[in-house]
Amino acid sequence: MSAPGRITHHPILGSLPEREPIAFRFDGETVVALERETIAAALLANGIRRLRVQEESGTPRGFYCNIGHCYECRVTVNGIPGQRACLTLVTAGMEVSSGKQLPTPLKQQAAVASHAKGVSSHAHD
Repeated sequence: MSAPGRITHHPILGSLPEREPIAFRFDGETVVALERETIAAALLANGIRRLRVQEESGTPRGFYCNIGHCYECRVTVNGIPGQRACLTLVTAGMEVSSGKQLPTPLKQQAAVASHAKGVSSHAHD
């Protein structure tokens, strides 16, 4: 049972060992992963490329580095937002949802700091 996008034979490594399929849900749809596979690998193998939207513009975002550095693959896993799909192993029955328009922490901090500064400067008027 192999998804159309999954590599089963590598030109250098040869045939990859068989692994047990694991079902999980992504945005309400059942997706099949293989044991010891990350969410990212399973989604890519099943043709899913869109994981979230950009925080400010809402444009679609997908996989970028796939090694945990860029945070582009953030998803919600079992109700916990901001999990990196490229580092998180699939477990049976896992509920994964694509990221919605998320807050931008740095801009929020800047806005709070700016507001606090404005309140502070008006106190001296």
